[in-house]
Amino acid sequence: MAVRLSTWFLRQGFGGLNCKHTSGLLPFPSSHRLLPASCKMRQRNLRICVVEIAISVSEFSPDSDWFSDRLAVKGDFDQTLDSFNAEKDTRYNLKEQEANKMTLDGVSSQHKRKQLKKASHEQSLTNGDSQPNSDEDSDSEIASVGNVPILNQESISSDVVHTGIVVEDNNAKDLSGLIVSDETKSLAINVVDTEKLSGIQLEDLIGMIRNAEKNILLLNQARVRALEELEKILTEKEALQGEINTLEMRLAETDARIKVATQEKIHVELLEDQLEKLQNELTHRGGSQRSEVDMFEDQNDPLIKEHKNGLSSLSMELNSLRSENLSLKNDIQALKEELINVKSTDERVVTLEKERSSLESAMKDLESRMSVSQEGVSKLSTLKVEYKDLWEKVETLQVLLDKATKQADQAIIVLQQNQELRKKVDKLEESLEEVNVYKLSSEKMQQYNELMQQKIRLLEDRLQRSDEEINSYVQLYQESVKEFQDALDSLKEDSKRKAIDGSVDDMPQEFWSRLLLIIDGWLLEKKISIDDAKLLRDMVWKRDGRICEAYKVSKEKTEREAVAAFLRLTSSTTSPGLYVIHIAAEMAPVAKVGGLGDVVTGLGKALQKRGHLVEVVLPKYDCMQYDHVHDLRALDVVVESHFDGQLFKNKVWVGSVEGLPVYFIEPLHPDKFFWRGQFYGEHDDFRRFSFFSRAALELLLQAGKNPDIIHCHDWQTAFVAPLYWDLYAPKGLNSARICFTCHNFEYQGTAPASYLESCGLDAHHLNRPDRMQDNSAHDRINPVKGAVVFSNIVTTVSPTYAQEVRTAEGGRGLHSTLNSHSRKFIGVLNGIDTDAWNPATDAFLKVQYSANDIQGKGENKEAIRRKLGLSSADVRKPLVGCITRLVPQKGVHLIRHAMYRTLELGGQFILLGSSPVPHIQREFEGIANHFQNHDDIRLILKYDESLSHSIYGASDMFIIPSIFEPCGLTQMIAMRYGSIPIARKTGGLHDSVFDVDDDTIPNQFRNGFTFLNPDEQGLNGALERAFNLYLNKPEIWKQLVQKVMIMDFSWDASAAQYEELYANSVARARAANRT
Repeated sequence: MAVRLSTWFLRQGFGGLNCKHTSGLLPFPSSHRLLPASCKMRQRNLRICVVEIAISVSEFSPDSDWFSDRLAVKGDFDQTLDSFNAEKDTRYNLKEQEANKMTLDGVSSQHKRKQLKKASHEQSLTNGDSQPNSDEDSDSEIASVGNVPILNQESISSDVVHTGIVVEDNNAKDLSGLIVSDETKSLAINVVDTEKLSGIQLEDLIGMIRNAEKNILLLNQARVRALEELEKILTEKEALQGEINTLEMRLAETDARIKVATQEKIHVELLEDQLEKLQNELTHRGGSQRSEVDMFEDQNDPLIKEHKNGLSSLSMELNSLRSENLSLKNDIQALKEELINVKSTDERVVTLEKERSSLESAMKDLESRMSVSQEGVSKLSTLKVEYKDLWEKVETLQVLLDKATKQADQAIIVLQQNQELRKKVDKLEESLEEVNVYKLSSEKMQQYNELMQQKIRLLEDRLQRSDEEINSYVQLYQESVKEFQDALDSLKEDSKRKAIDGSVDDMPQEFWSRLLLIIDGWLLEKKISIDDAKLLRDMVWKRDGRICEAYKVSKEKTEREAVAAFLRLTSSTTSPGLYVIHIAAEMAPVAKVGGLGDVVTGLGKALQKRGHLVEVVLPKYDCMQYDHVHDLRALDVVVESHFDGQLFKNKVWVGSVEGLPVYFIEPLHPDKFFWRGQFYGEHDDFRRFSFFSRAALELLLQAGKNPDIIHCHDWQTAFVAPLYWDLYAPKGLNSARICFTCHNFEYQGTAPASYLESCGLDAHHLNRPDRMQDNSAHDRINPVKGAVVFSNIVTTVSPTYAQEVRTAEGGRGLHSTLNSHSRKFIGVLNGIDTDAWNPATDAFLKVQYSANDIQGKGENKEAIRRKLGLSSADVRKPLVGCITRLVPQKGVHLIRHAMYRTLELGGQFILLGSSPVPHIQREFEGIANHFQNHDDIRLILKYDESLSHSIYGASDMFIIPSIFEPCGLTQMIAMRYGSIPIARKTGGLHDSVFDVDDDTIPNQFRNGFTFLNPDEQGLNGALERAFNLYLNKPEIWKQLVQKVMIMDFSWDASAAQYEELYANSVARARAANRT
């Protein structure tokens, strides 16, 4: 903030330049110097100077009379400055007298003071003769002199003068007045009595004098610069005034010319009117007169034409004058605007001052950033050195490659020459054989023919005997095939009889799932009551032999008789396990997109084996793998659910998948929510899955189910949690505890809050920070956040990922919510279906193998090389596999780098997978085309289930360089098939892959090669260590393969954790209900 100098003096409270303080002490800003009493004369002169400057500055403006009097003011200032210089000599004499009166000990101190006085006197003379440097920065200089702490307060005179002068010179070209910055310090002079200067050190006096001289010099320099700038402004003003006068004269001349032209035009118009009147009069006269008139007109035609030409020239001149007048007016207006700009320089100077202060703050900020960036510069220099080394290596490799290419070209030329020579040799051999044939005599030819005929007869006899033997063998084979088929049919009949007549323990899981679906179908069709259905389910749960016998007896009966037979079995019983219902958008293998489908199926089967009743509710997609659904049938019942304020019907289908009973909901909605040809990726996914979530709960309510646990997965069914507690628990569906599992927090399904109204939830009630309101956008709701808040159990797919998502970097905006609900949040590592992924029974493999006999792995490796057209020249060449979705999460840039690095290390690489991101898919298609005929690399940019099994079974190593990985099943499947994982330490990979060289991990758990940083250097280190162990220590590698194949990555351990979470939650709920 800057103010005018005159205003500044008044605001500081200076009526004059003397200030009286009762305490005798005037506090000064930052200086610690006292002014000697000998400076009173200097004070008086300085006062006069200050008053003159203040008056001048207060009257300063481009239009004031100060411009004419500036030389007089300069003369007054010079006189004041001369009087002040004379005052300095008087002050030095007074100092010398005072110094002589002092009683000092030691001659050396006196000598020292004399030297100081002499030096100060010379310095002052030098400063007095010095001239300001014209190249100095024009920014304002600040100098101040203050007071030091005073030991004796009584020695301070009550007469104190406080005078401040600040002149700020600007670099701006336009200067409208001098300004004074609030940030500048004042020049303070503290006067004390001359009799009490004995306690002041001579050095302080000399320093104070020097500061005063510097201040005067700075004031003089600032004043000179101000005068120079003002002279420039005055010169510019005079020049502008001259231009304005010239333009005004030109404008006056133009106006006069316009007036003359206008008068001439009026005169011409009058003449035309008169001529027209004459012509009209002549038209009324006779024929004789007409000829005279014609002659007269012919004589006057040149005059008329001349007159018209003059008129047109005058019109053109008038138009040109008008255009010139308009341009002159524009120029005058522009000059007036420029003059206004000149007059407004005061505001511009203030603006420039503000910009200067902002630039200073920006400069300080840049300096701090510069200090921070020094580290980056040092790193950059290191990287430049590394880059230079790498470039030199690349150039060396390029030279070697050029040499190898030349050698290969030479070899090709030599090979072509050899082929030509070989053709010539073949021709010579043929001609030689012909010559030999001609040399044979006719007798030998005859003998040879007879011998050949005998051989032909013998061969015909042998051929006939072999045909007879083959026919006999065929007959025997047909008979053996028939016997085998008969035996197989008998075995099938025996197995069916055993399935029907055998013990209850031998019945397959599909049998019990079928019974459950039959019972639920009868309940929905209102053929049995809810209580009867519950009792029958309990009997199925306990594997009661009576219900098995009832099913066998009623198999050939009508449905009514079968229902009656089952109802006779009802009796009071209790359930031995938990009743768990999964509501999900995926289930392997019927509807699988990612790991979610594997979890629903694997966890369900594992819980079922542990004695719990498990059911699954899925949407009925049109693109499901229906061949994996057994006994699929539609129930004769329609479930109605609310959506968009209306009731919509839903068709319910039942079937079994992998031994689990599954309910498929088909919405009869006009939008055909699940008849889209794909599972996800529709514009209305939020509506599709919110509809399904409510329909699933409506099915459980109308079927009279009372599950202990309702387990929902990911954002697609996260709506279940708030729907259950807000709408369905009050209706009676209140026996369950809600478990929610988020498989990837990157996908949260956020949408505008109004969308929540469609499924019947109150958006106003739920769009709050402690409920479903998204943490990043307050006008949107977050289904995943709602499930975290409303669920009793919240899980994710690995312990490390559970820790990562509780940080700002990994939580994708939900870290605060997860931390506030941390008591119910846990990470449970997923497992794999060891029945589906078993190299000993895998039908997709050419040769099955196990940990005890891994020879089949080498045969599978050779088979896939032949299938994909890879080189088989080196059997020991390592094969690296990669099966993944090509998305940024999976470390696409590291996968691409791994291909080339594998080739450099002498290995082979197979990639199976595709990308939903178009530019990534195009990039890898280009790489695939480049390597389509390469001996050591192959890219298959699609998903192929059978080929994935073959790659797992054939590969020696598996690359998983994910940027983040919630769990990951690839590394577990790879180890199940004896392929050593090379993985980045993140999420579930960190919980399942442990480096073979990590001494902090027990040896029995070390199973792969890991790296931490998601860059090429980290990947190179892990890949090179793996190649080194494979090539140089084959026995240790074989032991490692056998060790990872027997590691347990099944669902048993994970199912036990979920079982404990379920049981504890149910127990707490029951205890709360009892109290």
